[in-house]
Amino acid sequence: MSTATSRRTEPAVVETKARPALARRQVHAVAGCYFVASFAALGLPPYLTEVLPELGDGAARWAGLLYVVPTLFGALGAPLWGRLADRFGRKRLLLRAQLGLAAAFLLAGWADSLATFAAALVVQGVLGGTFAASNGYLGAALEGHALSRALTLMQGSARAALVFAPIVVGALTPWLSPHRQYALLAVLPLAAALMLAKLPEPDAAPVGAVQGDGTAPGAEVTEPSGPVLPAGYTPDARPLRALYALEFAFVFSTVISFPYLISLISQQLPGTGPLVSGVLFALPHLCYLVAAMGVHRAFRNRPRTGIALGFGCIAAGLAGHGLAGSLASFIAVRLVLGAGLTLGLVCLSVLAADCAKGRAPGGLFGSIEFFSKAGAVAAGVAATAGNDWFGPVAPLLTGTAIAVATGLATAAPLLARTLRTRRSPRCPR
Repeated sequence: MSTATSRRTEPAVVETKARPALARRQVHAVAGCYFVASFAALGLPPYLTEVLPELGDGAARWAGLLYVVPTLFGALGAPLWGRLADRFGRKRLLLRAQLGLAAAFLLAGWADSLATFAAALVVQGVLGGTFAASNGYLGAALEGHALSRALTLMQGSARAALVFAPIVVGALTPWLSPHRQYALLAVLPLAAALMLAKLPEPDAAPVGAVQGDGTAPGAEVTEPSGPVLPAGYTPDARPLRALYALEFAFVFSTVISFPYLISLISQQLPGTGPLVSGVLFALPHLCYLVAAMGVHRAFRNRPRTGIALGFGCIAAGLAGHGLAGSLASFIAVRLVLGAGLTLGLVCLSVLAADCAKGRAPGGLFGSIEFFSKAGAVAAGVAATAGNDWFGPVAPLLTGTAIAVATGLATAAPLLARTLRTRRSPRCPR
């Protein structure tokens, strides 16, 4: 199994120094703060089809595009914020992201027009970016399996928000519209900022580390943490490019089903209430919460196998959505999609931790976030176009096609390597 290992131009031994790893409770605190802050950011967008009629878009035709407005502007800003974090401090930039979310949610909750609401979503994208900021903070203090486990935990925070937030929003809808809930939930990132203020600032990146896009950082670091890298050290860019491509395809194939899922449920399961719809939306993410750490233990040494299996489950789950005609069948296909979601997210975290070796964490995770959000933007545009032309089933078929193609492309080298191994004569003992 090949992993995203670094290529050295000289076979010199790398000197290592003690790395000030975060305590487990501090890692959990970062993940908990991300959960708190992302409750509105991840839980309210599925209800855009109910928010937009209050703002003049009666048919919610702009739901798909507005769903990815924060993602688009977050993608544009993530690499810059990551580099600023490497230069000025990861904790400082993480606090900035939490406060930016709070300001955006307040503006969205009190918006009285579609233009103002869209502007609030732009502010959310530009000033947010809590996920990349949190990962950069963790990447500055952890490495290897410890980092991949922490990244898996961070994804668990995101999935927990996607499990509980839609259910809570659906349950509160009879008393407070999803539109006004934006303003109410602005207190959550403020609370997260207060908690994060008590955490330590990780040390600077290793000398010789490169940014997420492979370029050298602007200033030399005088107090390294982690491995002290030789001057000729050059991480291999090929695994990083592969990670970017997999991240884009994975996010595209999963997010494309999000914007119009509530509409699809209403169409195929007439009479379904908002609370049941929220539970159905949350099921794949609940799978992640239950199985993520077990999957991490099983696939941390063979992540590409897990990614190939994950795309296969995603393709099967998405295709099944168009055929599900009962609540039981809808639950089944959501669980299959959840299996693919879990395999993909965990194994991508393992690959990201491998690629973090020898790179400045802020720039790396900012670049990964760029490709992740680019996949979400493309998914939103494709979902809107497909829904307008062919209805809410069309985005599912598009996601299925991308998942099948990426799964086959990932599995092909693994199968070829297996065949070569089986055909090779055994060496005499």
